[in-house]
Amino acid sequence: MVAIVTGITGQDGAYLAKLLLSKGYEVIGIVRRNHSILPEKLVYLGIIGRVKLVECDLMDMSSVINIITEYKPTEVYNLAAQSSVGISFHQPIGTIQFNIISVLNLLEAIRLSSPNTKLYQASSSEMYGKVKHLPVTTDTPMHPLSPYAISKASAYWTIVNYRESYGLYACNGVLFNHESFLRSPNFFVKKIISESVKNRSNTEWILKVGNIDVKRDFGFSVKYVEAMWLMLQQDTPQDFMICSGKSITLRSIIEYVFNRLDIPLARYKVDSELFRPTDIDDIYGDNSMAKNILKWEYDCDFYQVLDILIEEEEKAMGKSKSQEK
Repeated sequence: MVAIVTGITGQDGAYLAKLLLSKGYEVIGIVRRNHSILPEKLVYLGIIGRVKLVECDLMDMSSVINIITEYKPTEVYNLAAQSSVGISFHQPIGTIQFNIISVLNLLEAIRLSSPNTKLYQASSSEMYGKVKHLPVTTDTPMHPLSPYAISKASAYWTIVNYRESYGLYACNGVLFNHESFLRSPNFFVKKIISESVKNRSNTEWILKVGNIDVKRDFGFSVKYVEAMWLMLQQDTPQDFMICSGKSITLRSIIEYVFNRLDIPLARYKVDSELFRPTDIDDIYGDNSMAKNILKWEYDCDFYQVLDILIEEEEKAMGKSKSQEK
């Protein structure tokens, strides 16, 4: 079994690669430029020597065809994307181009040179945006509120179109917010935890945040990648909601982390300059289909996940300080 994972140097890519290796796959990780990549997440998980990293520009159709033709993968997991909602408002053209064309190139390459390859596409709850009814299901109308969400919605329907038009095994995993220690520092939960752990003793430190009264459905990346794999093990391809099934406010996350680290709540400040042009007030999904069909097991309380992430962050920061000495 051969699996190609795009976005392998990200949070989900690293945890997925570790899972696939444990199941006996040969894992090919796609990177843009091999010489400039620092795969610290793969190093952290102890799998760097077990994954083959291959250069490929997903915006270049010929490069993608060459990779699919050479490795004839059993499965392809497309996790590569410009995945920051905030950045997408500053870089709308680049976000939309990459997040749509890269998916089209993968689909065409599979259709033309390896039609039996199964494709997983990382979709996002952001596609649904301005929802009128909760929880979100695969039948919920989409109303994207950011360039990122627009790009993901377009990619979603492209997957559906190729599945229906050409009979490809291609499916969307609609993942809601999910976190881990390996999350990039520009994402909310990682930023809150890492900055809080680092500055807990600094009485002059103030955490500036945007709109923290919005609610999101948060989960644990380590468990969510299991659902990705399960989606490609079914007899027929389907799209699934991968989520916890409940939402909490961003404010409650900050206050939980601050209380856990004995930081006074007065040391965070809402800054209207950090508000997005548009934002989702509340969103959570229905994961019953994933649990019933995929037999995906998920019952993590997000505050318990926060405990895990705080402990891992403290351990990593303590190790870093001891190495500096």
